[in-house]
Amino acid sequence: MELYKAFKISAAGMRAQGTRLRVAAENVANADSLPTAPGQDPYRRKLLTFKNVMDREVGVEMVKVNKVMPDRSDFGMKYEPSHPAANDQGYVQTPNVETLVEMMDMREAQRSYEANLNVIQSSRSMLLKTLDILQ
Repeated sequence: MELYKAFKISAAGMRAQGTRLRVAAENVANADSLPTAPGQDPYRRKLLTFKNVMDREVGVEMVKVNKVMPDRSDFGMKYEPSHPAANDQGYVQTPNVETLVEMMDMREAQRSYEANLNVIQSSRSMLLKTLDILQ
């Protein structure tokens, strides 16, 4: 039963990190998305939060994505007077996405995903060895 709990906890972690990876990839993909008209906002970076959820069936706490929300930090400004969305001074708002930060977040999500996968593989190996001993 303990190995079953390890499977459930690790699977929940993999789901959460997969969502984190998707959000970071969406941010990177839109890092250069500028508005198309004056007064419009560019792409706004997305953030996600996690929460612990009690799985009463198994009796363990698991991680889950709480919510995906917009990052309220300020947009950047870029001087490009010929752009259709430029203001009176010739500046265009740029997304509040820092590609380097997103790439680091993606790498961290990947490592957490891999760690959870290793737990599942180790638990599976232990379960198989236990079955071999019992035969």
